[in-house]
Amino acid sequence: MRAGIEKLIEQVVTGLGFELVDVEFSPKGRLLRVFIDVERGITVDDCATVSNQLQRVFEVENVDYDRLEVSSPGLDRPLKKLADFERFAGSEIQLRVSLPINNQRNFVGVLEGVRDGAVVLATDKGEMLFPFDDIEKARLVPKF
Repeated sequence: MRAGIEKLIEQVVTGLGFELVDVEFSPKGRLLRVFIDVERGITVDDCATVSNQLQRVFEVENVDYDRLEVSSPGLDRPLKKLADFERFAGSEIQLRVSLPINNQRNFVGVLEGVRDGAVVLATDKGEMLFPFDDIEKARLVPKF
């Protein structure tokens, strides 16, 4: 069910010329949060456009929800797809792995990109490779 809704959301978002960064469902599925991005940055009007279009599509497709929120991913944008790790090479990121490596699950470093399906991170302990499937979550570290 959720995978179908996510696919539907992705079709609408990409059809409008945006990138779908993430979809969050509240525990009971009553709240849908959709995070979108575009190279130039997201405006309030962009969020309204996507929200209005999604509401129409959800009505036609009988998607049951109470509230829809559409927003930009923010400065601490999550990295979800392998392509994200390539695109944001050179940026500082935080990542969490599903199983500890040397009793550690959280790592911070400069993203060097992707090599052989693994995310390459330059940390204070040197270069580390993380298999993509072992990464639980990752996000950009905002620079101010």
